[in-house]
Amino acid sequence: MAMNDTYAESEPRRTEVDALPGHVLLEFGAPWCEHCQAAQPLLAKALHGQPLHHLKIEDGPKRRLGRSFQVKLWPTLILLRDGQEIARCVRPTGIEELQSLLQSVNA
Repeated sequence: MAMNDTYAESEPRRTEVDALPGHVLLEFGAPWCEHCQAAQPLLAKALHGQPLHHLKIEDGPKRRLGRSFQVKLWPTLILLRDGQEIARCVRPTGIEELQSLLQSVNA
């Protein structure tokens, strides 16, 4: 699957996310966030050829999905397997952090 380049303006419900099959990478952030912008080239490289679904979700005040995952900093990347969190990475600054996050996808 290819990397998703655009943040979804409307977030899915937590029950919908919990019901997603297989590996899903949730990316919480905002298009104006400098940390999120800096992480995009790293994400593109790390996600290339990965067999997972990438959901890019705009987070902010009154956004319930991010709060349900205790997101405090952006970007926060949460790897799910069949709706269950298996790994998390907050504000990645190097490709190694993302490769470590994604290692369980290919295991």
